[in-house]
Amino acid sequence: MQRSSLTAAPSELDLRLEQYRAELIGYCYRMLGSPFEAEDAVQETLLKAWRGFDRFEGRAALRSWLYRIATNVCLDMLDGRARRARPMDLGPARAPVAANLNTLPEATWIQPIPDSLLAPEGDPAEVAVTRDTIRLAFVAALQHLPPRQRAVLILCEVLRWKAKEVAELLDTSVASVNSALQRARVTLQASGVSSSDPMPPMDDRQRELLARYVAAFERYDLEALTTLIQEDARQSMPPYDLWLQGREDILTWWFGPGITCRGSKLVPAVTANGSVAFGHYRPSSSGSGHDPWAVMVLELGSDRIAEFTFFLDTERLFPLFGLPPRLES
Repeated sequence: MQRSSLTAAPSELDLRLEQYRAELIGYCYRMLGSPFEAEDAVQETLLKAWRGFDRFEGRAALRSWLYRIATNVCLDMLDGRARRARPMDLGPARAPVAANLNTLPEATWIQPIPDSLLAPEGDPAEVAVTRDTIRLAFVAALQHLPPRQRAVLILCEVLRWKAKEVAELLDTSVASVNSALQRARVTLQASGVSSSDPMPPMDDRQRELLARYVAAFERYDLEALTTLIQEDARQSMPPYDLWLQGREDILTWWFGPGITCRGSKLVPAVTANGSVAFGHYRPSSSGSGHDPWAVMVLELGSDRIAEFTFFLDTERLFPLFGLPPRLES
């Protein structure tokens, strides 16, 4: 560090700290599974760094020091807390009937995050890695790891830190880091996901698939939707613990308990967790316009839609994704 804390003006220090905000949000999001908790953790990290900068004195790289603070903040937040999950992590798929709907607390669920918060710009390869490692399935799998193992795996596998650097950050030995990393890899492998699973890039064929899906969904066209959804597709709707497996059950739900979605409008949103997202608006009970219903996140297969996640916390998620509060007629 070139300048001491006594000569660095607060505005200069603020700028130096802020340049790490996006990557710290990505780190804390992978640790915590919530964009709102990640924002809180990063805000606390930067505040602690600002207040403690006179004790920093350049003994380590500023980035490493910030990650040390962020790790401790996340570990404190995770202490004694149940892990966040997706409905698929909590039990088997069930029948598509309204009686199977059970609401669980918000703190139970993995929440989506706009890609733009984590990788607003930069090298395309780095942006691609960021998107691959915030996929909902990967973030959910991370939550199965004990917090310190989680930190080790993210730092080593996602951020590509050396074991020696991670050992210094966690005040432990290289052997302990390598042991934790090995155990974390075994747990992650059992979940069937990996930090190196690439997200297929969007191509013209997939764009056409999405356009056909939006048109079919807004028409609520059963025949067209049948051709666009993978036979083994899955659907979940946090904060409900019910999830559905298979196109037949999904469409049974849509044309049964979910029939109130007939006449909905879909508004493209910024990508969420590396996937396509829409704001889903249902016809208003007032008879005029459309009210927010969900942030719909889609996972695409090779030629059909493989997974639907409807995040129903519109009060917080719609502003986060820059979606209007309602659609007028």
